[in-house]
Amino acid sequence: MKQLLLHEKLSKIQFEFKANKSKFNSFGKYNFRSAEDILEALKPYNEKYGVSFTITEKLICFDPPVLKSTAKIIDNNGINEIKAIAIVGVDLNQKGMQVPQQYGSASSYGKKYALGNLLLIDDTQDADATNTHGKAAAQTEDDKKWLNVNTPEFTKAIEYLKSGGTIEVIEKKYKLAAKTKQELLKVK
Repeated sequence: MKQLLLHEKLSKIQFEFKANKSKFNSFGKYNFRSAEDILEALKPYNEKYGVSFTITEKLICFDPPVLKSTAKIIDNNGINEIKAIAIVGVDLNQKGMQVPQQYGSASSYGKKYALGNLLLIDDTQDADATNTHGKAAAQTEDDKKWLNVNTPEFTKAIEYLKSGGTIEVIEKKYKLAAKTKQELLKVK
């Protein structure tokens, strides 16, 4: 049997890999996978493909604090490795958490997303990737910013419409004066 190169082994692992979402967020009412779930699910691949996985972290900025997490797959020959990185900020303003918990939370996210990058785990369907954790309420009409002609936002709105976007989406984000809306409708 042909000896696989490391990138071939990683490709096979990415294809075969599944990790359960064993954790439950009672506040957001959704299941999610943790770095620990991913690492536990990876253990059988270590022997099957002759590889090891590691995660390292480094504080790369102090003000504000930012962590760099690096996930690696290493061939058991110790020579070849492939790595993926995730950068996360430490939210020192999280209410109800001590500083070590704030760093621990950022560390967990960093590890999870570095592993996700390495293994091509798509978390777009994961509520953890889209949940606002109650921090963002629905935008009301009063919260919207006015869209004015001859501004960078107006230029982006025109480009959006030219690429097939709709005026309704723009109206969900911005308040539009009648004259501004007329200018945008000319694009269609």
